[in-house]
Amino acid sequence: MIDTDGVELCTEPFGDPSNPPVLLIMGTGASMLWWEEGFCRILAEGGRFVIRYDHRDTGRSVTYELGRPGYTGVDLVGDAVGVLDAYEIPAAHVVGVSAGGAIAQLLALDHADRVLSLVLISTSRAVAGGRELPPPTEEFVRYVSTAQVDWSQAASVIEYLVEYSRVLAGGRRLFDETAARDLVRRDVERAHDFAAVRNHDSLQDGEQTREPLSSIAVPTLVIHGTADPMFPFGHGEALAEEIPAARLLALEGAGHGVDQVDWETIVRAILKHTAADEQGR
Repeated sequence: MIDTDGVELCTEPFGDPSNPPVLLIMGTGASMLWWEEGFCRILAEGGRFVIRYDHRDTGRSVTYELGRPGYTGVDLVGDAVGVLDAYEIPAAHVVGVSAGGAIAQLLALDHADRVLSLVLISTSRAVAGGRELPPPTEEFVRYVSTAQVDWSQAASVIEYLVEYSRVLAGGRRLFDETAARDLVRRDVERAHDFAAVRNHDSLQDGEQTREPLSSIAVPTLVIHGTADPMFPFGHGEALAEEIPAARLLALEGAGHGVDQVDWETIVRAILKHTAADEQGR
């Protein structure tokens, strides 16, 4: 547990603190368990000091009254800075998935001195850009608009999140329901208040930077599944076009998130990306 400006956050490190630091930022609505332990350990074994953490209102971090979170999206960016401060890390390689990728972009824009490089997975641009982006798939929209869930009942929440995970997987690969159910169950059981995560749905953006993505100066790797139903592949292409010298790695048939099938590919890409940056420095 760390305290950053009076906010308690749960964090977990992997690996040798003397190695290059990698900060993992999960999407809003998801605890650090969605950066699965096996993935974190493989990355750490590659010679990186890896840190994952629970956002506010997820996992074992601080929770707020439902509907009255008292914080904004910009505060979540500040929390990432607070995690680095708690570990006395001047700057880190930052890896963000989904909304965590947006947080990572804002971190690079607003706190450029704290970011060594960016890896943006299954995400979209955090600030306005020129290219029109494709909408979510019809299946995704249909599920999020019609799914029923009783947030007072853990069993109902687990069923909802398992089916949501199935939709996010994109439908082109075999969905591992057993693994998804185990992860969701552990996430719900571990949380101080699993219903508090709904506060993320009503967060205000807060005072965001007006700088364009073209002002991001750190080496950037964009990783995107070709079957992502939330942010179709065009979102990844737009990021790679608008961030100077960014590289795009397409994951064929992958949906939204970090599928275990892709762990080896993603870890190898992160290690290569961060090693190149370290060598350059």
